[in-house]
Parts: sequence; C-alpha cells; structure tokens
Amino acid sequence: MRDSNFSGAVVLLWHFDDEGAMGVVINRAMEIGISDVGKQLEIDAEELADPSLADHVLWGGPVEPGAGFLLLRGTVPDAEGWNLDAGIAVTTSQDRLERLLRRGGEYRLCLGYAGWAAGQLDAEIALGSWLYTEVDPELVFDGQIGDRYDKALMLLGLQSSMVWMTPIDE
Repeated sequence: MRDSNFSGAVVLLWHFDDEGAMGVVINRAMEIGISDVGKQLEIDAEELADPSLADHVLWGGPVEPGAGFLLLRGTVPDAEGWNLDAGIAVTTSQDRLERLLRRGGEYRLCLGYAGWAAGQLDAEIALGSWLYTEVDPELVFDGQIGDRYDKALMLLGLQSSMVWMTPIDE
C-alpha cells in the first residue's frame, strides 16, 4: 500500500458496517512506554505495576493520535466500550487504564486509530488492498510486535513472500 501508515499493517477492527469502519493498528510500537503514559496521567513511577512495559503502547493509527484505546482480554460494560467475539474488549476508559497501570494485567494501549468512511473499507477490500481474518487474541497479546504481520498471514495460510497487495492511490 502506498500509504506508509498502512503498509504491512495489522488492524484490529471493532466497528465495520454501512456507516464506516474503525480499528487500531496492532503491529507498530511507539517510542514511548508505560512509564511515559503514567507521567501523562500524573501517576508516579513507583505506583506503576510494571513501568518497563515498552511493548504495551502501540501506534493505533493516524486519526486522533492523542486518543487512547485500551485492548484487553475479557469484556467491558456496553457503555464503556466494545466487546469482540474473541474475548477482546476495546475501551477508552481512563479509569480502567489507570487501574491496569497500578495493578497490572494483560492489555495493550493504542494511541490513535484508523477510520474509514461509509463504503471506503469495502472498496479497498474489493480492490485487493486488504486481507482479513477472524480476530485471534494471541495475535493481539502474545509474541513480538514485529512478528504480528507474518502471524496474521499464517492465519490465512500465507507467507509474506506469497502476498502482493494492490496499492491504494492516495
């Protein structure tokens, strides 16, 4: 894809209907870590469960880079976010994030998101610019960030050397 934001990106979608689509990129690390997020939330480093978690902060996408989307295993109340069939919840709750920072737990924080207007993602898929599969919690939470693209392709029975995507003219 010619758009460097999405070349080789693995996107977790939680909203996809006639009105558009929304998700986060889960295979792009940021240069900030949990301790930096804690500072922004005015949480002292000694209050953090594990301040060394650099791989827990991901670049979620180019839209609203200051917005945080918390991915976690399990569910959240409907008023607090979105629950995916695979046992992954997405929330923007700062309170939940602060609790996880202090107590620990399995989560990923994505800053920014990827969004598509009505029909846009459908058209990009039809052009061959995206491949898709069911969500796999292990892809989101386990392993190295840099391995997620190849692991996502493996879910489809593919290897990166077998894939040639049609670029989007943007």
